[in-house]
Order: sequence, then structure tokens, then C-alpha cells
Amino acid sequence: MRMNNAINLYKVIIKTCDYQECLSDIQHIRTVVFIEEQSVPAALEWDKYDTECIHVLAYYDNKPIATARLLKDGHIGRMAVLAEFRQQHIGQKLLQYMINLAQEKALKIQLSSQQHAVDFYAKQGFYITSDIYMDAGIPHYDMEYKQTEEV
Repeated sequence: MRMNNAINLYKVIIKTCDYQECLSDIQHIRTVVFIEEQSVPAALEWDKYDTECIHVLAYYDNKPIATARLLKDGHIGRMAVLAEFRQQHIGQKLLQYMINLAQEKALKIQLSSQQHAVDFYAKQGFYITSDIYMDAGIPHYDMEYKQTEEV
């Protein structure tokens, strides 16, 4: 990462949002990351769970730069960071926010990780719970969060 491209993490604001009110921001990020960059078919990207989830957006200087959702059963999903904001710990900050949300609800925290992101999630306390499988043409693993005891 070049220092002149570094952002101030203190300027990143992460918050839960109403799906309908934030729909255009959520759609923009997920369309760019999943549909355009990763070639996920639009029909697979948008599902019935979107209206039932807790949605989260990250903003930098009031610009939406990342999103994720939390399903009622504790699954974290649709986590996406715009390319120009990757490698700057925004994903880590967003994931921690999602973990905290799930812990507040006493949910078993799980996710489906693309193969290339397994190491990222493992560093945040997740471990693989499945064999590799294909989802939307992309190799994935199921992962679960290991709660750590605070001393």
C-alpha cells in the first residue's frame, strides 16, 4: 500500500441502516464488487433475505465504501469493500462490527467465505467447518467464529 493512498481509519464510520433507506448505497457496492468484479449473476446476488437482515454500511467522508449483512440465524454475508479502499483494514473493522452485532443477539456466528478470503477470516477468529464447495461459480468454505474468553 502506498502511503499517499492511505486513509484515516478514524474517518470511517460504520453503522446499521434501514435496507430500504440505504438500498441505493448497498446496491452500488454489491453490484460493483460481486456482479461486475466477480461476475456473480445479478439473480443470485439479490435474494429474499435482504429484506429480513440487519444491513451495515461503512462510509468514508460520507461516501459509502463497504457493506455487509447479518441474517437472523447469525450468518454474516454479502461483505464487500470497494476496490480502492481494500488493504486498509476496513474489512477488518467492518467484520468486527458485524461480530459485535451478532454477539449482542447471542447468535452463533457463521459465514460463507470465498476461498481467497479464508486467511482474512481466520485471522479474525473464524475456522473452516466444511469442505470446499461452489457458490455462484466461486469456491467457498463455511466458517464459524470461535468465541474467545477474555481474561
